[in-house]
Amino acid sequence: MTMNKLTKIIASIGPASENYDTLKKMIETGVDACRLNFSHDTDEVQGKKIDLIRKISAELGRPVAIIADLQGPKHRIGDFQTENHYPLEIGQEFILDNNYERGNETRVFLPDKDVLCSLKIGNRVLLNDGKIELEVTETKPGKVTTKVIRGSEIWSRRGFNIPDTEIETSVLTEKDRADLDYVLTKNPDWVAISFVQRPEDIQEVRDFINARTKRPVKIISKIERPQALEKLEDIIQISDAIMFARGDLAVEVPFEKLPALQRQCIRICRKMNKPVIVATQMLGSMVHSDFPLRAEISDVALTSYLRADCVMTSEETTISDNPVNVAETMVKIVTNADMDIYENGNDWSKIENIPENDWSRSVASMAYLNKAEAIIVFDTGTNIVTQISCRKPDVPIIGVFNDDIDANQLCISRGVYPIFDTKLFGEKDAAGVASRFKITRGKLVIVDGDKISLRDLEM
Repeated sequence: MTMNKLTKIIASIGPASENYDTLKKMIETGVDACRLNFSHDTDEVQGKKIDLIRKISAELGRPVAIIADLQGPKHRIGDFQTENHYPLEIGQEFILDNNYERGNETRVFLPDKDVLCSLKIGNRVLLNDGKIELEVTETKPGKVTTKVIRGSEIWSRRGFNIPDTEIETSVLTEKDRADLDYVLTKNPDWVAISFVQRPEDIQEVRDFINARTKRPVKIISKIERPQALEKLEDIIQISDAIMFARGDLAVEVPFEKLPALQRQCIRICRKMNKPVIVATQMLGSMVHSDFPLRAEISDVALTSYLRADCVMTSEETTISDNPVNVAETMVKIVTNADMDIYENGNDWSKIENIPENDWSRSVASMAYLNKAEAIIVFDTGTNIVTQISCRKPDVPIIGVFNDDIDANQLCISRGVYPIFDTKLFGEKDAAGVASRFKITRGKLVIVDGDKISLRDLEM
């Protein structure tokens, strides 16, 4: 096994990629983790995907993280009467209400009681990825009157966003609870929570998980609402990892602010020792194209230069014509960016708010100053490897574990090559670990619990 990239790749698995041959090729190519989107497919279908991923992982002798991504409180309007859509005029009145009857040119059913109760005068309601904008002008029990600000027609069952409104509701819908109950029986490594608004949302999910399994399943909080940005540090602190989900977020915040918010999120995660994933439309043009757009190439590479832990595909690998080609393209881009020493060399002065005597900084600095080939860590649990990874050293970190979930979970941490091997772990054989990765010469930084040492393989 060779180490040719530091940035990790998460692939969403769907109809185009859920067969054995395709999925195996994607993992062999360099996919480190598989995301299962519970907005689609039944629990039974998702369970079969989990079994297949575990089978391929065992065959290849390579850990692969499984991420169960819950749908969350995704909001949609109801159906219309005889037509699927009606025209809109700027400035016209349009009503959202709790009337179950099919809608018409003046009103439509809004199924979410919590949303109706939470909307206030002046709040925006955005439909169809922001193409339609309504502004609330009046609120009454069970009824909200709006004015059309932008948009020419409204369609049945379209999802909507309410960027100005914090909804007093559980982050877990009834569907999420049923999905989570099921997926916990399949032993996932990570659970991703959609539409997080506050730290209490993460604690609610953690309590739900802990009440049902002793397996240390970790939580990814998806940042896709303005309310989450307002409490970003508190949410990162209580989460195990963060996904900067640019799809819904780009609808709810001004799009021009997205790059700065992405950089801010990566910087805070690094400071707080939490892995960070950048997601949505990274190679979106490759759904039906063999080649990415030049802007997409730069987007993926920049994410690596910023030292995010992961890049993630969505429809590029779920419904695309050639998901293996997408994976290969992603690997090529991040590998070249990771190995671009001139642009990507480690500059310790840029590590913000990390004390000079921080032990993980010392480990990364030791590897840098001694031009080490790798950092090898023997440990129980993921905390030590995660913290070293968050210092973003420019050398691989090989984590050796005696528990499979530790190895799987670290598949989303930048630069980490995890091994689940009880024999190697018990023997603490650093040279043997290095040989497994075809490292036969050079220096190694070895971390064993609280012991840190430097070893020269040539001696």
